[in-house]
Amino acid sequence: MSAPLTFDGRVVLVTGAGGGLGREYALAFGQRGAAVIVNDLGGDIKGGGRSSAAADKVVEEIRAKGGKAVANYDSVEDGEKLIQTALDTFGRIDIVVNNAGILRDRSFARTSDVDWDLIQRVHLRGSFLVTRAAWNHMKNQKFGRIIMTSSAAGIYGNFGQANYSAAKLGLLGLSNTLAIEGQKYNIHCNTVAPTAGSRLTETVMPPDLVQSLKAEYVAPLVLWLCHEACPENGGLFEVGAGWIGKLRWERSLGRTLRQKNRSMTPEAVRDTWNEICDFTDATKPASIQESLQTLVEVLSRVEDERGIGANPTGASAGTNPSLAVGQTLPEMSFSYTHMNCILYALGVGMSTREPDHLKFLYEGHEDFSCLPTFGVIPAQSAMTGLGSIPGLDIDFTRLLHGEQYLEMFRPLPTSGTLTSRATVADVLDKGSGMVILLDVHTYSERELVCYNQFSVFIVGSGGFGGKRTSQKAVVTAPLPDRPPDAVIVDQTSRDQAALYRLSGDWNPLHIDPSFAAMGGFKSPILHGLCSFGFAARHVLKQYAGNDVSRFKSIKVRFAKPVYPGQSLQTEMWKEANRIHIQCKVKESGDVVLSGAYIDLHPEASVSAEPPQTGGLQSDLVFAEIGRRIRDAGDELVKKVNAVFGWEISKDGRTVREWTIDLKTGRGSLHRGASKADVTFSVSDEDFMEVVLGKLNPQKAFFAGKLKVKGNIMLSQKLEAVLKDYAKL
Repeated sequence: MSAPLTFDGRVVLVTGAGGGLGREYALAFGQRGAAVIVNDLGGDIKGGGRSSAAADKVVEEIRAKGGKAVANYDSVEDGEKLIQTALDTFGRIDIVVNNAGILRDRSFARTSDVDWDLIQRVHLRGSFLVTRAAWNHMKNQKFGRIIMTSSAAGIYGNFGQANYSAAKLGLLGLSNTLAIEGQKYNIHCNTVAPTAGSRLTETVMPPDLVQSLKAEYVAPLVLWLCHEACPENGGLFEVGAGWIGKLRWERSLGRTLRQKNRSMTPEAVRDTWNEICDFTDATKPASIQESLQTLVEVLSRVEDERGIGANPTGASAGTNPSLAVGQTLPEMSFSYTHMNCILYALGVGMSTREPDHLKFLYEGHEDFSCLPTFGVIPAQSAMTGLGSIPGLDIDFTRLLHGEQYLEMFRPLPTSGTLTSRATVADVLDKGSGMVILLDVHTYSERELVCYNQFSVFIVGSGGFGGKRTSQKAVVTAPLPDRPPDAVIVDQTSRDQAALYRLSGDWNPLHIDPSFAAMGGFKSPILHGLCSFGFAARHVLKQYAGNDVSRFKSIKVRFAKPVYPGQSLQTEMWKEANRIHIQCKVKESGDVVLSGAYIDLHPEASVSAEPPQTGGLQSDLVFAEIGRRIRDAGDELVKKVNAVFGWEISKDGRTVREWTIDLKTGRGSLHRGASKADVTFSVSDEDFMEVVLGKLNPQKAFFAGKLKVKGNIMLSQKLEAVLKDYAKL
């Protein structure tokens, strides 16, 4: 049997405790060790009269059973006096049960100002004044429990009780806000809507029912909600006859009627009324943030000129994330020549007017290269395969490209055949739609070339009860709080979208005016991945000298559309090897790529000459490893087939990071962290001891000098680098 709940050392104020529910609460608290302030004005149910007899009688009952109690006869409108009684008598206040109430039932047409005001003063204002008087004491002691008393009349309405209903639902709003404000101070506030026999319910219930609905069937809920072990906060409970139930709000999926630059009419509301009121797959918002989220998403879609006409939160009956997540699509093959690389470069704005663009436009150039962002092209067809995934019911006319991540593991070949393998990484419920995270790994033969994560938003497919976030998502990053370090502006051509689509994105939205108009756009729009390519090459030029080997990864969120002919302005902030970017339409100032960044590999990370060590002996070792990779990289890649990360520390702080890639191409070494199969953390001194054979690696590991993350078995393959040659 579980331990009984006690209130030893707690001080409780119960208002309206001279009879009915209040009396039952006071007796129960007193019996379980609390010191109780029994408040009762002693008036009648309409608020008239005054007497100390009711409160005194309850105090006597508590004391007769060995409890501690004191009476208070003030009105709840004198809230400070009630709390002062607790402080003067017991030195603190821990729990407030706002229970006092009166009735002045009238049909609405007959309700006078006095009828209205008196009910509000006792129920709503009285609870406010008593709670406010206790609030700072509870904050200072980092503990408080508060009960507000609502009613079924307040939740549902009841004939002849307009004044009472308004006050009772007002108490729920007050309670919900106090729950939010008090949370960090360990002050919990909950609301009960009891149905019990009392002076108030005698006027609206048959006598036999009043007798059956005993107050003792309500008190256990109130005591639990007031106990220090109860985590509940901001709840609403109906209780009576031994039954307890929790209530919550429910909202229909609704329908978005507004389109940008078009009037919203009452006729449209009339014509979609059944959908607006359809509670199928309804949502259950539990906070104002959740309530507003749908509206924010609707506004975003409308401002993006999407012209939504469907439910923003219309869940599809065919959506079952548990079936979809982890599903793989058939392997895709993509063959291309130098012509495709050149066509892509032209599609993202490169021109022979710029001499440094020639290496991307002329196959005969001595340093002819493929732009890194071409890596999205062989992978993009994976999105069309989503329709075949079980558990996903997708209307492709409502598919929006939300975010994109691309990571390069080696420079792209300028021709060849690439294969891509796509997996549904996760499915998220954003309320107004469904987000699908699609991971695509692209290989040249067996070598991983690049990794894409497509984040696609299916408008109107949310509300299926799924999770809202995922640890598998590559996240965006906030901009530094300073002016940009560099800005590049490029004007797109009138035919930019027509040119970019030749790289494989054939969506008519980007070429056909009538199709664009159906989507709410004034003319065909530029591909989001085209703006993506513009921004990436701006960073590559500004911070990497157009050296494609330095490009590591890019992440963007697509915010607003661009029309061909507009100018793209890329703003850049450099922080170490990360370049934060924001891309705007210069003419309007609209942000089109947000939360974006590009990570670069450090410049000239491997040198034939001994590097500047800055006092680290290990730098000389890594320089030698780099030489060995250059001399015998092919053989090492075949033998090892792994990527090793190293974190070198000095004086307890990581001061160097290295990546040894013996998995792709002819192998490489670069300074800085990259995605590794296994990562070693070791001090500079211990690293040298291991390399020179003075410290056994296993002993170093078990002694905590060498820490390993990832596939520890791959550490055995390091011998190929560290021991198959003459001593370092």
